[in-house]
Amino acid sequence: MRKVLIFGNSGSGKSTLAKALQDTDGLAHLDLDTLAWLPTSEPERRPLSESKADIDAFREAHEDWVIEGCYADLIELAVPHATELFFMDLSVEDCKANARRRPWEPHKYATRESQDANLPMLLDWIAQYEEREGPFSRAAHLSLFEGFTGKKTRFTHNAR
Repeated sequence: MRKVLIFGNSGSGKSTLAKALQDTDGLAHLDLDTLAWLPTSEPERRPLSESKADIDAFREAHEDWVIEGCYADLIELAVPHATELFFMDLSVEDCKANARRRPWEPHKYATRESQDANLPMLLDWIAQYEEREGPFSRAAHLSLFEGFTGKKTRFTHNAR
């Protein structure tokens, strides 16, 4: 059984790595962006209990899985079930460069144009990573990484 958690800043390569594991190892893939937010025009997080129920249902439905996202509070819910952890700890500049090259994500944006219109906000969000507090912060991610006692890997550069 392989149960993998991937987390880090926006643009750090979480989805790219998760999709690669899905393709090469046959892991079921859960992008936490798909269950973390309410469908409102102003971004608003779903209640943690609702997101937890979805994460638990996903885990129980799949023997081998990869869960990825920037939400330390949601990742933490799956930590007791994980066999492996990846911390995508890239520099802010690498994350920004990745965000600029990001392919269209139709599960997040209705059109490529709407995704591109969001890029300035995303780049600003990425830049705040080290100073940010709470579940989206580098400090929260580092704490998860340091506290995990299983197999873990920390990536600090883009794969070339």
